[in-house]
Amino acid sequence: MKTKSLIAILVALSVSLPVLRAEIVVKPGEKVAFLGDSITAAGYSNAGGYVQLIGAAMAANGAKIELIGAGWSGHKSDQMLARLERDVLNKKPQWMTLSCGVNDVWHGPKGIPLPDYQKNITAIVERTQAAGIKVVILTSTMITEDASNPNNQKLVAYNDFLRTLATEKKCLFADLNADMQAALAEAKKTAPTPAPKNLLTTDGVHMAYAGDMMMATGVLKAFGLDAAELSKAKEAWLDLPKTNVFEPKVALTQRQAETLQKLAASQNLTVRQLLDKEINAHVLSLLK
Repeated sequence: MKTKSLIAILVALSVSLPVLRAEIVVKPGEKVAFLGDSITAAGYSNAGGYVQLIGAAMAANGAKIELIGAGWSGHKSDQMLARLERDVLNKKPQWMTLSCGVNDVWHGPKGIPLPDYQKNITAIVERTQAAGIKVVILTSTMITEDASNPNNQKLVAYNDFLRTLATEKKCLFADLNADMQAALAEAKKTAPTPAPKNLLTTDGVHMAYAGDMMMATGVLKAFGLDAAELSKAKEAWLDLPKTNVFEPKVALTQRQAETLQKLAASQNLTVRQLLDKEINAHVLSLLK
């Protein structure tokens, strides 16, 4: 009888107690610096870049944060270490994400050998943590969308080091390289035939909008967002302005072009601005 009573109590508790889950570790109002190369620079400067998507996702979940862009085109681990204090530590963020490795490998003889890369990255993490800033380590995304090519094979050891370091230094971790390979495999299932050369990137390295969404999702998972919160984020992304830009092609005669130039000048606009204005208005009217 006592055993049955105990079982009944345990069952009741299992029903009434809330399910515990990891909370979002980045809190509202906190500053997050994004240290990286051109992928991160574009992720901050582009409306649909992964950094901006992270900001929008956090806001959609009631945790608006301050974004600090610290991505420089072409930079490698030694250059990121050299500017760490100026671009990150002096800004006094609570968090820093670290995305580094593509250029260390991609630049070949002008890149950074693995032992030096390990020293540089370790120094970045240790100096950042010593300043009281929490670190989120991201594995480097692919160098062309072909995992078997020599650069991606070389990158494996760099990413393996990042996985080990994240554990040793107790950093949050987002395995974006693995996420990218999984996203590519999934995208290829529904790609048209023949498939485009690039599905997630514009040139094999720099992210298209689909790649930025992949990166943002991986980082947000590291921040602690669950499936419902990620779903809310992706819903918010649908309405972000200027995340998809379509380039119009307009073929005109010389007479028409001159007329268009005069019309644009009468409105103190360039021809490009006038076309954008009219096309945007027309497209928006179609969508009503």
